Amino acid sequence: QVQLAESGGGLVQAGGSLRLSCAASGIIISIRTINWFRQAPGKQRELVAAITSGGSTNYQDSAKGRFTISRENAKNTVYLQMNSLKPEDTAVYQCNTFYHGMNRWGKGTLVTVSS
Repeated sequence: QVQLAESGGGLVQAGGSLRLSCAASGIIISIRTINWFRQAPGKQRELVAAITSGGSTNYQDSAKGRFTISRENAKNTVYLQMNSLKPEDTAVYQCNTFYHGMNRWGKGTLVTVSS
């Protein structure tokens, strides 16, 4: 059974940092593309960052230079380091992968950035 479990969200002031974690079970993250999405209140879910099996990374324009996606294979965990946070980064952040023909999602972790 595939499970993705996010953690690390919370309340932070603008300019602060958070590191989100996505712990996976039932899959091996090193051979999959893992994505971080977010959904702000009243807005559509959007892709923030992705890391491929080869280690290539991609970022949404608003995340470039501030966010870093990485993985720790020994812990089967993907991270999203978020620096210089802005109020517009406030959202529920979810990790995602496509496995056996289905999108798999974690329950998400809430990030709130105060101004």
